[in-house]
Amino acid sequence: MIHELNNPIIKHKLTQLRRKETPPKEFRTLVEELAMLLTYEAAQNFETHSAEIETPITACRAEVLDEEQFVVVPILRAGLAMAGGALKILPNAAVGHVGLYRDEKTFQPVEYLFKMPPRFAEKTLLVVDPMLATGGSASAALQMLKNHGASKIYFLCIVSAPRGIEKLAADHPDVEIYTAAIDEGLNEHCYIVPGLGDAGDRIFNTL
Repeated sequence: MIHELNNPIIKHKLTQLRRKETPPKEFRTLVEELAMLLTYEAAQNFETHSAEIETPITACRAEVLDEEQFVVVPILRAGLAMAGGALKILPNAAVGHVGLYRDEKTFQPVEYLFKMPPRFAEKTLLVVDPMLATGGSASAALQMLKNHGASKIYFLCIVSAPRGIEKLAADHPDVEIYTAAIDEGLNEHCYIVPGLGDAGDRIFNTL
């Protein structure tokens, strides 16, 4: 299922992110802030449990979220900038890393890293990547996680294209997608249009 977030704050921050003149420092901050908002929206589906606590006035039952049951999984390298935002919402979550890059000739994902915390497959995973373009890298990352037993997975991205959404829906219909925007499509180089350029290059100032 796809969730395109219709929030004025998200729209405003996304506009600032898209501007070509936005400098790297501000770009990174905006990516982190949008990741926080995406995580907050996805959290509506998270389960809590009741616990006994003491307020300054009295004892009461209150709802608690077990943060240690979550793993934030950035798809390297651009996903790293989103991981910090997700961790501000879930500061006690574990972090795993999936390294993929896109072959510039075939546009197919190539794996170079898979590093996850112990017993991650038992937990809820938040896979983060700023862009969902063709869906190739995202689908490959999700399949890698599922191959190791993971089943509760959310995919969070800032900008997405219909082609990428369709691929994830076909390959992983059980994974819920949260995105700040669904753009028009892809150009001949498989970049999202209008998009925001190469997120990794803009985050790490390697243009």
